[in-house]
Amino acid sequence: MATTAELFEEPFVADEYIERLAWRTPGGGSRGGEAFDPKRLLEEFVNHIQELQVMDERIQRKVEKLEQQCQKEAKEFAKKVQELQKSNQVAFQHFQELDEHISYVATKVCHLGDQLEGVNTPRQRAVEAQKLMKYFNEFLDGELKSDVFTNSEKIKEAADIIQKLHLIAQELPFDRFSEVKSKIASKYHDLECQLIQEFTSAQRRGEIFRMREVAAVLLHFKGYSHCVDVYIKQCQEGAFLRSDVFEDAAILCQRVNKQVGEVFSNPETVLAKLIQNIFEVKLQSYVKDQLEEHRKSDAEQYLKNLYDLYTRTTNLSSKLMEFNLGTDKQTFLSKLIKSIFISYLENYIEVEIGYLKSRSAMILQRYYDSKNHQKRSIGTGGIQDLKERIRQRTNLPLGPSIDTHGETFLSQEVVVNLLQETKQAFERCHRLSDPSDLPKNAFRIFSMLVEFLCTEHIDYALETGLAGIPSSDSKNANLYFLDVVHQANTIFHLFDKQFNDHLMPLISSSPKLSECLQKKKDIIEQMEVKLDMGIDRTLNCMIGQMKHILAAEQKKTDFKPEDENNVLIQYTNIVLVLQLFDTLHALCNLLVVAPDNLKQVCSGEQLANLDKNILHSFVQLRVDYRSARLARHFS
Repeated sequence: MATTAELFEEPFVADEYIERLAWRTPGGGSRGGEAFDPKRLLEEFVNHIQELQVMDERIQRKVEKLEQQCQKEAKEFAKKVQELQKSNQVAFQHFQELDEHISYVATKVCHLGDQLEGVNTPRQRAVEAQKLMKYFNEFLDGELKSDVFTNSEKIKEAADIIQKLHLIAQELPFDRFSEVKSKIASKYHDLECQLIQEFTSAQRRGEIFRMREVAAVLLHFKGYSHCVDVYIKQCQEGAFLRSDVFEDAAILCQRVNKQVGEVFSNPETVLAKLIQNIFEVKLQSYVKDQLEEHRKSDAEQYLKNLYDLYTRTTNLSSKLMEFNLGTDKQTFLSKLIKSIFISYLENYIEVEIGYLKSRSAMILQRYYDSKNHQKRSIGTGGIQDLKERIRQRTNLPLGPSIDTHGETFLSQEVVVNLLQETKQAFERCHRLSDPSDLPKNAFRIFSMLVEFLCTEHIDYALETGLAGIPSSDSKNANLYFLDVVHQANTIFHLFDKQFNDHLMPLISSSPKLSECLQKKKDIIEQMEVKLDMGIDRTLNCMIGQMKHILAAEQKKTDFKPEDENNVLIQYTNIVLVLQLFDTLHALCNLLVVAPDNLKQVCSGEQLANLDKNILHSFVQLRVDYRSARLARHFS
């Protein structure tokens, strides 16, 4: 049976159990072999089954015995639980009775306490009044004998007494008690000075507990505000030693914010007063020194300093927003910033516009000087307007043609410089302008950009380019104006990018948006008219030169072959090329056919299989593309 018990070790698996039993039996084992004895193995299994049956009966008897014992113990336990429940009910009743008794006693005690307080409060007041009368008599006699006034270690008690006597003295008639009132006031002032001096010394020693103790006493004195001033003054000593006054101010406020709550009962008021002192004294002085130096002599440096200082001040204000400064700290900090910069921001845009105007003019003048070019005056008035209208309608050159020597008078370097100056102006405008004035100020800067970039540079180059195109009967044609067109187009894309990236965010939600868009549209249309005119005149000049060459210089016999019977075919016969040229010819017809015939041409044999987008892109090139009639027939 011991051997059988070993075979039942955990974890139990029946197959493994049988396998182990077979291996232990001589002549057993599942693999057989020469020594395999099935009878011996069968006999062993029969005996083992009998042993298991005996073991099962024994275990079953043991289980039954344990079950009987468990049932017996369960009954005994249930009986004990019932007895405990009865005891608990009795104890709960006793607790209820005790609670009622305690409540009754407590009511009596509270009533008695109220009665004692009603008796004791007047008594304490009377005792307090008696003590104050005793101290008042000492001031009347002119000699302070009490230990509270002569012992320096009892300054806290003395301060409490003198503060009360000072309030009482205010109610006394001056004619009878002028002398004693003067003595009390003198003592009040002396104690106040001693407390402030004690606070000052404690602050220098770094004794937070003593500072808090003295500040609590001074809270009821008139000189409490002076105590706060002393604290603010001393905590700034040695705080501004580096060159970055804004970083120093942030570090100081961070340090004081951790300490002020341990010293004063109203920490938010003290911290706000410290910040106000920093702004109105330290920062205002620093800003004035930085700006007044360049205000009248160097507008560029003045604007850069103003932008930098205002940005750093607002960043400091954002850091201070995390502190508890009272109810409306946003308004509080905004007023401090305004008090520093108001005199500079009032006329900011005038300085900005003046600087941008002079700077832009200098950039342009420097460029024309580098080309040794004296700008021609583009006239205005009735005669010039008449010439312009005639030129636009007839495409005739009015006035003498000038020789530009191939110079387009357009410079990407100049354009980049102008755009960079304007970009910085937009950034300063966004930061320094009042929100209500921001769209208006941004529009003024945009107008400066239009004047100097579009009018003074691009438009001047177009006018000069138009004047440099030879007449259609000239013998020498050139493609000069096409270079002007290419550069003007590139420059205007840069102008348009700045319009979208830097101007639009400033005016997107204001009425100035439509005004800026209209101004941009007008300048585009004006330039497109001149570009179109220049291209037409350049093409006419080229056609005129070709006519002259064909009429005067080209001879009919130049390409006549010597042997007319052996003429080589001078054109290709690949089918794809012919098809492509036919398609191109049909596409070009889209530019000249009447609007009513557009649909018919588009559905013709040559264009029927083309992508609609390609057809649409050719139709867009028509002068009458945006007309309602064309849209109706092409849709």
